[in-house]
Amino acid sequence: MNRILIVDDEESICRSLAGLLEDEGFVTDASLDGDGALERMRAGEPPDLVLLDIAMPGRDGLEVLELARAEWPHLPIVMMSGHGTIETAVKATRLGAYDFIEKPLSFDKLMLTIGHALEQERLRQENLRLRGEAIRAGEILGKSEPIMKLKGQIGQAAPTNGWVLITGENGTGKELVARQVHLESQRSEGPFIDVNCAAIPEELIESELFGHEKGAFTGAIARKRGRFELAHCGTLFLDEIADMSLMTQAKILRILQERKFERVGGTDSIEVDVRVIAATNKDLQKEIEAGRFREDLYYRLNVIPFHVPPLRERREDIPELVAAFAAEFCADSRVPPKEITAEAISRLRGQAWPGNVRELRNLVERLVLMTPGPRIDASDVPDSLPMGGAAAHAVPIDGTLDDARRAFEREFLVSRLREHGWNISRTADAIGLARETLSRKVRAHGIDVERRDER
Repeated sequence: MNRILIVDDEESICRSLAGLLEDEGFVTDASLDGDGALERMRAGEPPDLVLLDIAMPGRDGLEVLELARAEWPHLPIVMMSGHGTIETAVKATRLGAYDFIEKPLSFDKLMLTIGHALEQERLRQENLRLRGEAIRAGEILGKSEPIMKLKGQIGQAAPTNGWVLITGENGTGKELVARQVHLESQRSEGPFIDVNCAAIPEELIESELFGHEKGAFTGAIARKRGRFELAHCGTLFLDEIADMSLMTQAKILRILQERKFERVGGTDSIEVDVRVIAATNKDLQKEIEAGRFREDLYYRLNVIPFHVPPLRERREDIPELVAAFAAEFCADSRVPPKEITAEAISRLRGQAWPGNVRELRNLVERLVLMTPGPRIDASDVPDSLPMGGAAAHAVPIDGTLDDARRAFEREFLVSRLREHGWNISRTADAIGLARETLSRKVRAHGIDVERRDER
């Protein structure tokens, strides 16, 4: 039940407002002056909303408003006045009042204003709750020394606007780190736009990043907003940035320096406020020496460097990761929770994990789905995981080279489809195929995407 504090030097107004609001289900309190109102708010839990008169002896309503906003910045305060002017209303709004109502009060307008103010505050609190859940859901699991160091760096750097460069092997979780930086930043309510630079053909990447105008090229039947524009007031994640051509790197550098760009085929400059996070699995110093990456772009991006450690350097995190993945896949597949024995964990900790956390996740999914009974034991875990994952066991070592290629292609597609939630479009984008081509290959290999989507 919402509590409303009425502040007015006329007792009759306090009494009549209290009666009306209580009839509508609110709990009310009243004060005849500003100092008394502030004392009431400081003495206990602040109310959910304040109705505050402007013209009062002692502290006037505007002064009380300013003091209240300093202590309770999100408290909805509705100003009331029988001598209101546009200048007073503007001043009250600038000081943080939710709204301004003239006396004599219209009951319908008052109730509408109170309803809107309380709903706005409810939405703000709900947003904070969901943001907290998102941060916990995307939490980087593990308590090993390298991971705790990484978490500390994220906590320190995320609230800033500094550009971030994330390095690490494939499968270590670079995108998870990027999302965590965004969620803990001051831009968390803005968009997080990710771009897999390796998956976009060179002839399309400018259109994807910067957008295009209608008629800019064959097939441009309408204006399209690019990823930079979509990320305005948020975060743009450029994954596998080392796979960009030198020409595209030069255009990215220009945008980072000038914070504006033109769409392909356009002449108007579009200003953007974007925090850029880039990631790569390559050694950029070697790429620079080989002439494949611009040194000036490297220094522009490498304001805040993060390195995501490989799984072999944080083996003590494997039990926590396995438990979390197993619980997730059991819930998704609607199977009873499975116990993973200490012997199974020990065998998992002894693996090489060239595919890192992604490889571990894929193996745990396989174990959950394919191991009968309520327990996963050491005998269920493969002795070794060559070629980056458990799926590699399906590639034949006999037969023809074409047989091996077909088997490898099938397992590769299954792995990438699983990684992208069995979504054909996202997987096609990620591996650089047209959607129709991927669909044709899926049918040719007998991969049942629809059945897996229903899990």
